[in-house]
Amino acid sequence: MELHDVWFVLIAVLWTGYFFLEGFDFGVGILTKLLARDRVEKRVLINTIGPVWDGNEVWLLSAGGATFAAFPEWYATLFSGFYLPLLLILVCLIVRGVAFEYRAKRPEESWQRNWETAIFWTSLVPAVLWGVAFGNIVRGVKIDAEMEYVGSFGDLLNPYAILGGLVTLFLFTFHGTVFAALKTVGDIRERARKLALTLGLITAVLALVFLGWTQADKGDGISLVAVIVAVMALVGAIVANQLGREGWSFALSGVTIAAAVAMLFLTLFPNVMPSSLNEEWSLTVTNASSSPYTLKIMTWCAAVATPVVVLYQGWTYWVFRKRIGTQHIADSH
Repeated sequence: MELHDVWFVLIAVLWTGYFFLEGFDFGVGILTKLLARDRVEKRVLINTIGPVWDGNEVWLLSAGGATFAAFPEWYATLFSGFYLPLLLILVCLIVRGVAFEYRAKRPEESWQRNWETAIFWTSLVPAVLWGVAFGNIVRGVKIDAEMEYVGSFGDLLNPYAILGGLVTLFLFTFHGTVFAALKTVGDIRERARKLALTLGLITAVLALVFLGWTQADKGDGISLVAVIVAVMALVGAIVANQLGREGWSFALSGVTIAAAVAMLFLTLFPNVMPSSLNEEWSLTVTNASSSPYTLKIMTWCAAVATPVVVLYQGWTYWVFRKRIGTQHIADSH
């Protein structure tokens, strides 16, 4: 296996980590409108992800940085062709971070309500757009012989990509709901479990159609295994949730995300961004990669830095592992 192949796998792992971790806090942000009945319950939900949401975004920075360094042609074509949706995601992530920090800075109800609304929308929009973006990457876009995207924004809004956006929206919301059930006590926990059943069933239908479509169009035997794992894990997550085993439910919903991402990258390889105009114009792990020397230096840096990040994040989750409820909220602000 060449180093560019290794870095393709590592980038897939980084995106898996990002969607696993940021997925549930996108879901919790969406739940501030779907599950919380009052401002106290909204605060409970926000507090479940308060200590970890910013750390989760480290995986996005790592995935973007690794793509830029390991596959500069992929990075350039992706960010120029998908400029508007990626800019919208970036704006949402900025506003979302500000909303978490500023919500409690003033006591006025209107001030807090506006920032809570911002948390909802800036969680929902990226949850959809990430699915649309990856749907287009796997499906293929209009790339010419100069490795430049020559399509329009409207070309990105095709049925397959829109279905991908719906899958990530419902999958992340389901993932966040089982996380909320895992991290809360009392009535909000019970309502989260009930909502997770509905969301899980909708997610299962959408994911089965999307993954089945992808498998029929681009899949092979290995990607089929990933599809089966994703579907079985999602069913297991729904069943575990019904049995009150929130820890298992959350772990299995994470396996669903990991298997689904693995399936997409398996169908993509050896391409990193297929061309729908001419297969020979596709960006591949070979023609889009950096020099072997650059990849070698990156590999040594990743070997040192990655364990530190994983250990630090693991410690953070351990410290803030306990459940919370409305009784832990000192006031209604």
